[in-house]
Amino acid sequence: MPINRQILSTSILLILVIILFGISDIDVLVQDKLYNSFSNTWILDRDLQPYKFIFYDGIKKVLILFALSFLIALLFFRKNKLIQEYKQGILIVILSAMLVPLIIGGLKKYTNMPCPKNEIHYGGKMIRTSVWQKYKKPYKNMNIIKCWPAGHASGGFALLSLVFLFKSRKNKKLALQSSLTVAWSMGIYKMLLGDHFLSHTIITMIVSWLSILIISKIVVRKYIN
Repeated sequence: MPINRQILSTSILLILVIILFGISDIDVLVQDKLYNSFSNTWILDRDLQPYKFIFYDGIKKVLILFALSFLIALLFFRKNKLIQEYKQGILIVILSAMLVPLIIGGLKKYTNMPCPKNEIHYGGKMIRTSVWQKYKKPYKNMNIIKCWPAGHASGGFALLSLVFLFKSRKNKKLALQSSLTVAWSMGIYKMLLGDHFLSHTIITMIVSWLSILIISKIVVRKYIN
């Protein structure tokens, strides 16, 4: 599919998904399975090891090192034949690793959406709302909550850019499967802590892919011109 059509279809999908989760109770139905209302606890404690190291601290460090390795390769080994062959894809991966988390983080600053743990239904103080709705008193005077979309998983979804690095269909498929596995393991971990709803991670996935498509379009156009 041409990249412009992919960008358009992904944008439409994003709008439809936002509306779907905004008007339905899918998030609550899923999240209720992860919450014990009798003990007011989630499936996982946020300080429980080795889960915290594997799915939070550890994976973040691995992703940073991964992106840095690509940057070092492009800066210091750019004359290498292999680097030259994959230069365009490497640049897309580096830009995605930097920009995707920034884009998701920027959205989180302005959407003011509560985490599951913040909602009254799960022992918090905030009412349930949709991203297009405004809070009424007394909720609108509370501190801004940065829970939508899911920030932690954005680093994992930035790995979807690896699809543009590889040339063979087999390797592209492997890159897609691997990146989704990493990203969703990060996203599900945060759901098990009560930090995110299912929709938060799905929105992050779609926004990440849309961002990567736009980055790819810009990079490819630069190389063609």
